[in-house]
Amino acid sequence: MKIGDCHRIAFLALLFLAGCAVGPDYERPSAPDSPAFREVPPGWKEAQPRDEIARGKWWEIFGDAELNGLVEKIDTGSFSLAAASARYRQAQAAVTIARSGLLPGVDADLSATRSRSPAGTAGGTTAGRSTTSRNLSLNAAWEIDLWGRVRREVESARALAEASKGDLASARLSLQAELATNYFALRLADVQKKLFDDTVAAYRTSLELTNNRYNAGVAARADVVQADAQLKSALAQSVDFGVQRAQLEHSIAVLTGVPPSALAIPARAEYTAALPWIPPGMPSELLERRPDVAAAERRVASANAEIGVAKAAYFPSLILNATFGFRSTEASSWLTTPARFWSLGPALAMTLFDAGRRGALSDQALAAYDETVADYRQTVLVAFAEVEDNLAALRVLEEEARLQLDSVEAARQSLQLTLNQYRAGTVSFLNVVVAQTALLAEQRAAVQVLNRRLAATVGLVRALGGGWKP
Repeated sequence: MKIGDCHRIAFLALLFLAGCAVGPDYERPSAPDSPAFREVPPGWKEAQPRDEIARGKWWEIFGDAELNGLVEKIDTGSFSLAAASARYRQAQAAVTIARSGLLPGVDADLSATRSRSPAGTAGGTTAGRSTTSRNLSLNAAWEIDLWGRVRREVESARALAEASKGDLASARLSLQAELATNYFALRLADVQKKLFDDTVAAYRTSLELTNNRYNAGVAARADVVQADAQLKSALAQSVDFGVQRAQLEHSIAVLTGVPPSALAIPARAEYTAALPWIPPGMPSELLERRPDVAAAERRVASANAEIGVAKAAYFPSLILNATFGFRSTEASSWLTTPARFWSLGPALAMTLFDAGRRGALSDQALAAYDETVADYRQTVLVAFAEVEDNLAALRVLEEEARLQLDSVEAARQSLQLTLNQYRAGTVSFLNVVVAQTALLAEQRAAVQVLNRRLAATVGLVRALGGGWKP
């Protein structure tokens, strides 16, 4: 082949590279949308400042330094997060692997072969001859991306890497939200433990009062038994909080990547929880703020590119092969000009019959695309539902908390009146037991409502995507 022919081939290859890739160009599929969240009352959003929108370290809006320290340990200690990070690095490497197909591959060959020719046949008098063939060559092969197959593979790999990045952000946000929820549950378990301790002290006082009245002959033995039974029941329930607290502490330890025995969170008898305002924004913002939604959309882009990869199989492939090297049977003349050899030429190949394999692969790619589109739309719907769920929970629980505090105060006044009546001898101790049990139940309900409000606040932050940005 002449040098001019080689130049013409190279020029034609460059023209081919400028061609369009087969398969559909990506367009983001439509997704469910709504103008606003239904659970946000009219005027509620506008009447609140936007300074507390969750950004970056969203857990800091709760104003708890101990919570801040625990959540920040997730990045360095969580093995689940480390696994997600490793998957992201794998996806990044896959982009480099796919991109390598755009450039020629070059390999070197160095060999020495010792051979012996057979002896002559005329009376067997001619002896065989031994020779050593030495070879040093560079071989290059380049598949010209005529139809964009490699470019579509790169496009697919890049989209999957972006989806993996979204998965990593989703994993981090889930771990952070789970730790925050467990932490608040632990703190309010401490509050309930203190509540029971105070209740036990009050029951002891009631038992002493009943014993004194019994010894004075103004109370029945049954009153003493009832007071004692009530005290022991409260003691048993108070001890049970130790199991709940230990399990929550162990869960937090696992989330931060340390053995449960290595983490000890000091108890707090009182806990003042901050309930920050979290503006939900517009529903359309979820498509950008939530990493799982972004990851689902990137998987659609990857599946769309795979359609082009499947379509490219219908077209011929053009490969340029080039070889340059030295070959000789004499060591002295091996790396010299006479021993030099080279070759350059294109190869065009096309599959003519494959028993429907390419058609099936194309159908498979189209079906995979349809699957990712459906998954993307479902992810968007779930995202909207999660925001609405937590907005509804916060709205309802705010009203419930106000009513519950009123119930606690009413139960406290009822108990005081009943105790006064019991001391005056106008009611039996059973009335006191009922009033004390009612107060404890109302106090526990108030703590549980607070726990649910904190969990819903964390859930709303998570549903809105936390502080993640694409």
